[in-house]
Amino acid sequence: MKILNIIVVVLTITFLSSCAQKKQEKVLIVNNTLNMNRTFETLELSKDFLKVTDLSIVGILDIETNELQITQLIDADEDGIMDQLLFQPNLGPNSEKKYQIIEISAEERPKEEIYCYSRFVPERTDDYAWENDRVAFRTYGPNAQYRFENKLEEGTLSSGIDAWLKRVDYLIIDKWYKEYTEKTGTYHEDTGEGLDNFHVGKSRGVGGITYKNDTTYHVSKNFITWRTITTGPIRTSFVLDYAEWDAGGKLIKDSKLISLDRGNNLSKFEITLEGGVDKISAGLTLHDKKGEVSGSNTNNWVSYWEDLDDSEIGTGIVTTSDYFESYERYDSEVKDWSNAFLNLKVKDNKVVYYSGFGWMKSGQFNDNAQWKTYLNHFSERINNPLEMVLE
Repeated sequence: MKILNIIVVVLTITFLSSCAQKKQEKVLIVNNTLNMNRTFETLELSKDFLKVTDLSIVGILDIETNELQITQLIDADEDGIMDQLLFQPNLGPNSEKKYQIIEISAEERPKEEIYCYSRFVPERTDDYAWENDRVAFRTYGPNAQYRFENKLEEGTLSSGIDAWLKRVDYLIIDKWYKEYTEKTGTYHEDTGEGLDNFHVGKSRGVGGITYKNDTTYHVSKNFITWRTITTGPIRTSFVLDYAEWDAGGKLIKDSKLISLDRGNNLSKFEITLEGGVDKISAGLTLHDKKGEVSGSNTNNWVSYWEDLDDSEIGTGIVTTSDYFESYERYDSEVKDWSNAFLNLKVKDNKVVYYSGFGWMKSGQFNDNAQWKTYLNHFSERINNPLEMVLE
């Protein structure tokens, strides 16, 4: 009888403990205050916000569908400890959604194909390239600069951002570079996946920065160091550092933290600046200057839509109201020097903006009007981020 009583007590304690544990599970409420669908927007959850000590065992369960969400862990401060958990909720207009924060094992965490990727490319001089399921980019390193300055082959002197026009949702960077280096193909021709036919030169390309001193625009040379922070199903991010550059007597040094999230056409640029500057501009190359420059003082963006070979392309830069100052078009007779600029306020030695493109041949946008709508909606979202409450 005593043994039976002991068993009952143990079972009761176990049951109550289980109930208490379930009661302690947290619920994340995500609120969309805009009258539009919110998809492919990345939420960053920290250990402090979630009130946990280990993010590796945290899962996010959609209470309505009972589905575990795709997540990604990031060591954002590069100290060897994962300190951010990313996920992308899906909300309708003016709605809220609830997610349960649960404990899961590594085996239980849902797996998804890598859609966001970046790497240093030493086999093609020394590019740094990045992509997601919609767009791809690259920029240029010190060896390319050395080759240019010493009149060697494959030299490039530019801190502009190159656009790689892809038509597929799978990763193409490694494949295109492999074909290029092994001479089995070329990414300058479209064989169904897209191509690189976007000329940058010394222009700003798609979002490179410049400093205007009086009436003259000044730019840096190529990046000097790089480091990859993360690649994954939701985000790729990396840092590019640039040597000090002379902007008409003002010495500037910048470091760019660049990230690209799944489902987005625009990369995020978080730039730290030294040199006491209170403004900076990000630019879009105008190529032959026959396209249309447009912008919005209300929604804080500038855009350029143009014909490109057998298709059309829109490039754009968007920022939040905190950093926005103005936009303008600058025409020059000097090759590659004509750009549309988004003029940005520097706050605490930092500026943040988003830059990218939409290629009509990819099927993502049918015309300039759709591209402008995308920029307007993107601006509304970054100026009105999803709200989060943990209960």
